[in-house]
Amino acid sequence: MRKGAKATVIGGVFAVMVGGAGYGAYNIVTAISGDGGSDSADTPVVRSGPPSGDEVEETTRKFFAAWEKGDADKAASYTNFAEEAEGLLGAYGNDAHIGDVKITADKAAGRTVRFSVKATVSYEGKSKPLAYDSELTVVRGETTGKALVDWEPSVVHPELGKGDTLVTGEASAPPIKAVDRNGAELSKETYPSLGPILDALREKYGDKAGGTPGVELAVRHSTEGEGDTTLVTLAKGRAGTLQTTLSAGAQAAAEKAVKQHADSSVVAVKPSTGEVLAVANHRKDGFNAAFLGKLAPGSTMKIVSAAMLIDNGITTATGPAPCPPDATWQSQTFTNLKGMTPNENATLSESFARSCNTAFVKYADEVKVDSLTKEAEERFGLGRNNWKVGVQSFDGSVPASGGPDTAANMLGQGQVQMSPLSMASVTATAMTGTFRQPVIVPARLDGRQLATAGGLDASTVQQLRQMMNRTATSGTAAAAMSRLSGSIGAKTGSAEVDGKATSDSWFTGYRNDIAAAAVSQGGGHGGDAAGPIVAAVLRAGG
Repeated sequence: MRKGAKATVIGGVFAVMVGGAGYGAYNIVTAISGDGGSDSADTPVVRSGPPSGDEVEETTRKFFAAWEKGDADKAASYTNFAEEAEGLLGAYGNDAHIGDVKITADKAAGRTVRFSVKATVSYEGKSKPLAYDSELTVVRGETTGKALVDWEPSVVHPELGKGDTLVTGEASAPPIKAVDRNGAELSKETYPSLGPILDALREKYGDKAGGTPGVELAVRHSTEGEGDTTLVTLAKGRAGTLQTTLSAGAQAAAEKAVKQHADSSVVAVKPSTGEVLAVANHRKDGFNAAFLGKLAPGSTMKIVSAAMLIDNGITTATGPAPCPPDATWQSQTFTNLKGMTPNENATLSESFARSCNTAFVKYADEVKVDSLTKEAEERFGLGRNNWKVGVQSFDGSVPASGGPDTAANMLGQGQVQMSPLSMASVTATAMTGTFRQPVIVPARLDGRQLATAGGLDASTVQQLRQMMNRTATSGTAAAAMSRLSGSIGAKTGSAEVDGKATSDSWFTGYRNDIAAAAVSQGGGHGGDAAGPIVAAVLRAGG
């Protein structure tokens, strides 16, 4: 807890009627009896439809005026979640010590109004200016018909999310100077997508890096393991140096690569050590999906599925894996990518390189419900929720699922969930045969115990590398990997998402002693969006 600051929860769930009872604007009409008599009654009619331009202007003007005066109760009354809004608007002045607020609004674009805020943060004799831009939308209250600000914490500041707090006081952790594996400084100004990770590293390791805390205005996030986001520094602390495993070169390449596609994330690791070399996200919400994403990985999961088939003696890389046009398991019919030519005489290596779904489904009869789960947990170190990377992460989930999901899981659909971090680790394990839990700061820094797993037999590794190399040189990953030299391998994936017409694009690959995995949500086929991202990071090296 930040010293001298009271934390107020923002964005909690409250039982409040949308629109706020008692704030309605009514049209009064007269009810006339059918016989022309004089009986009448005033009947309130709730307005409907989008707010007019005049209503948008009036609502925002009143909301801003109350906010500027520090009248949290009145300002909140112009929103559609008054109790929730009042908590944050009250904390704005009381806990965050923000005053002298001046708000300048742009002309409304429909029902949306962009605005700029200039204010002063003052705490124990120290003051600093605060300036930022935000926006709001005016909606019609469902129960009253009143034009109201559609409440989101981000209205007050764009860095605020559900459950977050604004506080000013002594920082909860000293600042850090994070450096890469070669001593180069890593700042959020140079590497923007590292911002949340550097905040989390500061929160966890700031007191171990030898620094002293300063005084600041910050967003304290509600998500466990997510560090404070500093907005204004009133008094600088002394930064301690924190060594990370990252590579500035790989990180720069990752930052540039993910910007080519929205909602994209990538992670690169060093297979021989498990060290994270790069982590980057390109998302409007700032979420670290590279480490924390929980998504179906599509056919990249076939690396684990192929290993399971080999380790259980079901087939081999050169053994049979027929690729019919469709295959049915437990009443669910599976098909291949459009245009794929069936091949009843295909080997596992060929079906893997072409990413034939039906070849894997055909073997569902020969595996147990928990075969894939055991392979993932015991050999690849997945799904045990015991990775200690240095910041919060998701190490995958491969539940033992019966029915159609037994087959779907083998294709990276069904109930399987992965992050780019977990898929990069899968590739590193397939390449070396040894599971090395990914880390972003050395374990020696805090003596934490890393996760372990059995890894793969040499024969399985040799077969997986042969299949991944074939995929990278003549299979579905060939276009993305075409300009890479050295020892290479890859696997593509396209994960179908309920309710979305376009699949998520997945790609994972290795080049020499670097493995990387990426996802581009809504990016389509694996080689289209995620493939070039991974290739760019592999090209940069570690």
